[in-house]
Amino acid sequence: MESLAWLQQRVLDAAQHRIPLRMRGSGSKDFYGEVAKGELLDVSVHQGILRYEPTELVISVKAGTSLALVEQSLADHRQMLAFEPPHFGAQATVGGMVAAGLSGPRRASSGAVRDFVLGMCLLDSKAELLRFGGEVMKNVAGYDLSRLNVGALGTLGLIVEVSLKVWPMPAASETLWLAMDAANAIEHLNRWAAEPWPLSASAWVDGHLILRLEGAQAAVSEAANRWQRDYQAKFLTADQARQFWDDIKEQRLAFFGAVRQSSKALWRVSLPSAAAHQPSWGDTVIEWGGALRWVLCSNDDASIREQARALGGHASLFRSLDKRHPVFTPLAPAMMALQRRIKREFDPLGIFNPGRLMPALDVNA
Repeated sequence: MESLAWLQQRVLDAAQHRIPLRMRGSGSKDFYGEVAKGELLDVSVHQGILRYEPTELVISVKAGTSLALVEQSLADHRQMLAFEPPHFGAQATVGGMVAAGLSGPRRASSGAVRDFVLGMCLLDSKAELLRFGGEVMKNVAGYDLSRLNVGALGTLGLIVEVSLKVWPMPAASETLWLAMDAANAIEHLNRWAAEPWPLSASAWVDGHLILRLEGAQAAVSEAANRWQRDYQAKFLTADQARQFWDDIKEQRLAFFGAVRQSSKALWRVSLPSAAAHQPSWGDTVIEWGGALRWVLCSNDDASIREQARALGGHASLFRSLDKRHPVFTPLAPAMMALQRRIKREFDPLGIFNPGRLMPALDVNA
């Protein structure tokens, strides 16, 4: 049976018997969000590139398609997914990428996953195919329902196709590192953000600020030479730079390994970029010009959520072997009511990834 028809039949059977479905591509992001429940539905059977026209800077693919395959196809034409999605596994799929809505180091300069989703096909609980958006920016009008599904962790329906805007690869790239403490790094990053430098990514790790410059060769060279002169910055080789940014994107640095080897939890804290460094939080990695702080804490301590709120941000429990605390910040009553209405409109039977985003959103909660 053709893969789409097979998926439709599985959804119909689940709807008829009120069987919850746990949609999964490769499982590379099973750790993210609340505990998945329901009968496994393997979306990886539905794979393949549907349309790719490099001159149009758009690619359309089936949701079970390997993310690595898409990125290689783009690279063959010196194009890329500008938001640098993390894979967290060799078989990561495009559908999982969109459902999780996670972006990598370039997010602060290029935008997030949702900014590059042009259109989407979704199976609803009647197994009917819903099409949102299109393949060009001018088709995105009214309620942008395709982007509403980005980051929803599959709770609104089964993503079967996605159209994405792509970017040309930069003409030049340099990565530098500077010895600098966290407070100074935040101050400098916010100052540089107001200046016309081609800064595409930044990371503060263990007393060092790492900067990536991308764009036209002249602009990259000018910025790199200035930072080398003014801050005694050192250059990474192309291979070293590629390895570093890939390691931080895929959370392979030693810092991130601690959460898998201990009782610690990894919190993802979003703050105003100029918010002061919080030494009391302990081990921290800073990205996105200061707006993203990765923090290792004890599993017993969720006080970081209130502290983040006091600083004007919010905190999510990104990785933890013990999920006694809610993964995502609990919503205010009015917002929760709105989110539950959206869930009921898309999934009135409550069969799609129940509880994965927030248990309180379940139709039967």
